[in-house]
Amino acid sequence: MAWQETFLRCCGPGMLGGITLGDWLRLLVANRFSITPSSLLRAAAITAQGAQNSFYAQLERWRYGAAVRAVDVPPPVFVLGHWRSGTTHLHNLLTVDQRFAFPNNYQTLFPHTFLTMENLQSPFMQWFLPERRPMDNIQWTMQSPQEEEFALSILTAKSPYMSWNFPNRRDHYDRYLTFRGVDRSEIEEWQAALLHYARRLTYKLKRPLILKSPPHTCRIKLLLEVFPEAKFIHIHRNPLDVFQSTRKMLKTNFDFHCLQKPPLKELDDWILRQHRTMYEVFFEERNLVPAGQFHEVAYEALERDPLGELEQAYQALSLPDFAEVKPMLESYVASLKGYEKNRFTTLSTELQIRIADQCRVCFETWNYPLPVSHSP
Repeated sequence: MAWQETFLRCCGPGMLGGITLGDWLRLLVANRFSITPSSLLRAAAITAQGAQNSFYAQLERWRYGAAVRAVDVPPPVFVLGHWRSGTTHLHNLLTVDQRFAFPNNYQTLFPHTFLTMENLQSPFMQWFLPERRPMDNIQWTMQSPQEEEFALSILTAKSPYMSWNFPNRRDHYDRYLTFRGVDRSEIEEWQAALLHYARRLTYKLKRPLILKSPPHTCRIKLLLEVFPEAKFIHIHRNPLDVFQSTRKMLKTNFDFHCLQKPPLKELDDWILRQHRTMYEVFFEERNLVPAGQFHEVAYEALERDPLGELEQAYQALSLPDFAEVKPMLESYVASLKGYEKNRFTTLSTELQIRIADQCRVCFETWNYPLPVSHSP
């Protein structure tokens, strides 16, 4: 394990490194200051960073506020899909196209201050970042494409990702996976934060955005309310593989972000409940997307023929001329040779059947083979 990973697991601020001090104190109050002793160094790091963030956030509001509010955001392309279904791979492929822009690690972790501080802080932050993501060995830099969900978590605290910090209140934070049953005022606050963040990115990057957040998979209706002309590309993968990889991801994320004792004994239930909830809403809302604004790809097909699948997506969504980006994509794909995916032991038959029960609509819709003893 690299020293950077050891440091971040021990006392790094995790995903809350970009929060303002006032928002951090409100989070602590909401969670009754319940922090495990082993996480006190992380809490101290968040507090110290929060004070700095508050100062520079105020500076950015004064310096850029009016200019950012005047920005028109071109319709984004949203990458959808459950965690560990290939969303990162697809996002990385799409963002090879320099006609588009994307939020990077720094911009998602420091959403209040990246207009002022990125050029100063990003090289320093890179020194503390492992070369590879701990959950899957994908190359990891402060400039790598990242999920805007981290930014929205910091800006609003309305995200299931807050459960990675405060799992004792995961039922509260999991409501924000779909926003079903949440007061309309909270929904509008979240939508306003998304739009404002997209404006800040557009102000800095000056290109249409490709955004990726797995929870957006079950927020299509809310996204269309903000961006009626947005385009969506959804990636799916065998639920058995998704389950195994999600389990590893969550255990790793707890090490980097958790401020309370993680609920490892209940982890399988949590994963299956979120998967079922996500796709119940996805299948209900995907038909809301106007014709020509939605495309779907299988992870397995993307792995076999990334260029062919990307070309189909460009055609289906009427994206710019694929021929212009094809040479860059060929070079990027060639650079991935030798990458080894995570390997897992075979799940027990009992657990496979349980996954099939909870995710049957996904198995059937995308023609993934059901476990033998569960087949009709």
